[in-house]
Amino acid sequence: MKLTTSELAKKIDQTLLKPFATYEDLHKHCETAAIYGFKTVAINNVHIPLCANILKGSGVLCDAAVSFPLGQSTLEIKVFETCDAISKGAGEVDYVINISALKSGDWEYIRKEMSAIVTACKSRGVVSKVIFENCYLTKAEICRLCDIALDVRPTYIKTSTGFGTGGATIEDVRLMKQCVGNLVKIKAAGGIRSAQDALAFLDAGADRIGTSAGVAIIEQYLDLSKK
Repeated sequence: MKLTTSELAKKIDQTLLKPFATYEDLHKHCETAAIYGFKTVAINNVHIPLCANILKGSGVLCDAAVSFPLGQSTLEIKVFETCDAISKGAGEVDYVINISALKSGDWEYIRKEMSAIVTACKSRGVVSKVIFENCYLTKAEICRLCDIALDVRPTYIKTSTGFGTGGATIEDVRLMKQCVGNLVKIKAAGGIRSAQDALAFLDAGADRIGTSAGVAIIEQYLDLSKK
């Protein structure tokens, strides 16, 4: 895949989700994201007002992390958190599915949850991303989640939080792509730290990369482009 540096940067959600990040860390994170032209900064929701103010006019969006990283909030809390994050300046929302409900076979709950959150995002003109957390799922469960996504139509389905027992894999991205084709986009996240890795996931079918190593990826890509 041949991309300009700017095009690659626009495929990156630059994350800072550590619970001990300071306000100074967040300022630097946002300022760096604006310099490099990343698509979003993925942050904990309490920091959205601060980051939205720093990023105003930069073209970089705030990406809310809803029910992160476990997905174990009630549906009502997830919807409230989604709407609250958007009202405070989030331009995109990543939410974690109720993994417990899925592993219990409660697919109707998973569909209801996805529909409610995607509807809340769509009605407010905001991109929605559904985090599967594939490290806990079987291939059959991933495919069934993809089928629900094909009906509900979030903007993206996403591999991982980066806080589970495993991150993105090429195999999972290919499987998700095989299931949804071009009807739902795919975000790969978790453990992607090099330009080579980012390009491999994009080639496998991902449209967006979630990473805390966006700067290193762009700098490495610049070096590769010179060779």
